[in-house]
Amino acid sequence: MSESLHDLTIAERYRRVAAEFGETVAGVSEWGAPTPVAEWQARDVVGHLSTWLPGMLGGGAAITFAPVPDAADDPVGAWQGINTQVQGILDDPERAQLLHSNPHTGENPVEQVIDQYFTVDVFLHRWDLARASGQDDRLDPAWVGQLLSGMTSVADMIRGSGQFGEQRPVPADATEQEHLMAFLGRDPRWSPTT
Repeated sequence: MSESLHDLTIAERYRRVAAEFGETVAGVSEWGAPTPVAEWQARDVVGHLSTWLPGMLGGGAAITFAPVPDAADDPVGAWQGINTQVQGILDDPERAQLLHSNPHTGENPVEQVIDQYFTVDVFLHRWDLARASGQDDRLDPAWVGQLLSGMTSVADMIRGSGQFGEQRPVPADATEQEHLMAFLGRDPRWSPTT
């Protein structure tokens, strides 16, 4: 049995999460398919992930990203472009340990910022992309449990950020993963036909 994501180094955790997301990207045949995020198509999941991190890191640390393809035209290239650069940062001790400064999050090493925000985002959005494309949407159960516990303990702060939807109803027989998706504002049993 492979190690839980929680037990890996930051660089290895990202590598595994990104590899699973990459496999899901490779399995998408219809990039215009709807997703559990009502205003997004499948390509928009990649568009989101390939655009926000460069601004966040560049705004608080001496980190710059090369441009990546636009996910509207080339979602596979957009994902590969951002993923290669993020892994390159994490695999470079000098860049990984640069301090990132932000008035809302304080001063933290760049690798910690990537781990806390981007790796988690990639992990969670794989569910959206898998659901949209009819692929296996199961996430690492141990990390699902840790994220659910951590996020629910700071629910008011998370809701106040405006980054997540309102809590959705949870079926009586819901799994922990379904509880997490409902907490994030997703219909935990969403499918393209619902």
